[in-house]
Amino acid sequence: MASPDWQRILGVRFFDGAAPDAVDYITRVGGYTVVPAAPALVKIENDPAYRRALVEADLAIADSGFMVLLWRLLQRRTIARISGLKYLRILLADTRLRERGSIFLVLPHQSSLEKALVWLRHEGFEIASDDCYIAPNYQRSEIRDQTSAASPRAGAALLPFSPSGRDARASGSEGEGVGFGEGRVRVEKTPTPSPGIEDPKLVSILESRKPKHIIVGIGGGTQEKLGLYLREHLSYRPAIHCIGAALAFLTGDQSPIPMWADRMYLGWFLRLARAPHHYARRFAPAFRLPGMIWRYGSELPEVRGQNKM
Repeated sequence: MASPDWQRILGVRFFDGAAPDAVDYITRVGGYTVVPAAPALVKIENDPAYRRALVEADLAIADSGFMVLLWRLLQRRTIARISGLKYLRILLADTRLRERGSIFLVLPHQSSLEKALVWLRHEGFEIASDDCYIAPNYQRSEIRDQTSAASPRAGAALLPFSPSGRDARASGSEGEGVGFGEGRVRVEKTPTPSPGIEDPKLVSILESRKPKHIIVGIGGGTQEKLGLYLREHLSYRPAIHCIGAALAFLTGDQSPIPMWADRMYLGWFLRLARAPHHYARRFAPAFRLPGMIWRYGSELPEVRGQNKM
């Protein structure tokens, strides 16, 4: 496979290619995939741990039709949209994943687990309840960690990938302050925030089982931090797929999104129409995104409230 193409949007390196190539890439190199929705993406300005999780992701795909549209209208550039649902369908179509122990699920609650097992077994997967894990409520540890998110961690600094696709740490330009890397892309050199999540129990389970693929479906803003945490604490390098509600759409844990709606960028609209009071509040932060894309384009936005040098 040829080297993949990338585009940087708000400092996040997004894959710009076909969905099968994205799945193949993360399967080969390992690490974690993020699929940021527009309401979560705007948190990059005020959540240091989430910011780091997006910037350091091994693969980010442009699932948000709103972001893709804004990129075209405001920056006059196009990027391939890959929905999390399509990505997951392609991943699960690989027959090698049907073997026992190949996949491990991290899910939000018991009913999600039960529906996932029923659906996956119906699809021919050899999977048992001990191939799944119900995530605890990570909010408390996140709140605790936000108070120390800017504290230094030995030997590390938050540096996005360079435009050439290499980690900016390779330049040896670590330190404090803000600068601009090659191509005038903003490179922020701040002390590295911790992932914002800790789950040694999950790490222990994964170390004992060593699945090749870990599918995380616990919600945007949290699952990305967990993906980063797992990558940093596991002794091996699986493919970690932080795909949010995509699995729930397939298993029936959430009302399914028809493929035609997914292709037409209307998944958000169907969710809003089904539960307007719930989703109107969740989607509201996304209206900050046009201003952010207009102002920053490819650059990583400044952290709100951060003292300027």
